Amino acid sequence: MPWHAQLDLNYRRESERTVLQHAHTGPLRILKSLYPEGERICHNVVIHPPGGLVGGDLLDVRVHAATDTHALVSTPGATRFYRSDGPRATQQVTLALDEGARLEWLPLETIAYSGCDAHNTLTATLAPGAEWLGWDVCALGLPTADQPFERGSLTQRLEIPGLWLEQARIDAADTRLLASPLGLGGQRCLGTLWLACGTALTRERREHLLETVRAVLEAQPHGVQAGATCPNPQMLVVRAVAPLVEPLMAQFQRVWAVLRAEAWGLTSVPPRIWKV
Repeated sequence: MPWHAQLDLNYRRESERTVLQHAHTGPLRILKSLYPEGERICHNVVIHPPGGLVGGDLLDVRVHAATDTHALVSTPGATRFYRSDGPRATQQVTLALDEGARLEWLPLETIAYSGCDAHNTLTATLAPGAEWLGWDVCALGLPTADQPFERGSLTQRLEIPGLWLEQARIDAADTRLLASPLGLGGQRCLGTLWLACGTALTRERREHLLETVRAVLEAQPHGVQAGATCPNPQMLVVRAVAPLVEPLMAQFQRVWAVLRAEAWGLTSVPPRIWKV
């Protein structure tokens, strides 16, 4: 029987503290709020006890960051789309940031197993002054376990209305897309990292952040191909591909730490779950 799960995370400001109110239905949970950086920034970990999705499953995560809040959200493990002989499995994430809010959306990777029928969507809206630092990373199959992505498909849609739209259908049978240098070039992991702002960045700030990120990308881990750009005045985007997820994720974590410092003046405090 398919699982339908929903998790609502609502962050609000109480004096100098960002606090979380949440509600859930089905197998989605939140661990207790942590404050390793002080009361201003609330760290949370989203838990999905079944560990993966099969045909007909739906994960629906909704995050609202109220004015002047700052939240960091991660996950303890990958989101796994398993083989399905039935209906499509779906993960949908909706993020809404009010004026002056900051949100760090840092889930571990999504894995599309061979034979899956997967749909992965993320939509964010940003009020003036809001800033969102996050990523989406996807791995096709499990190459180190000798489980290549040979059947099935993954449909992705990442959107910030009016600023960014990234969408694709990756079918295991589409060898031109998977193997061509105009496509994935034989790579099996792809990711997008972004700093998105509700208000346009000044030219000086954009150029400084872009220069800083490109300096990090000069030292590419083995196999990782990545580039950074500012596609519009409100965003900095890093796109990357790699044969395996681990070096790509490590590179994104380095970029995240640099952007945190240069954009927000914050030291790097990785979620504790990353160290497990």
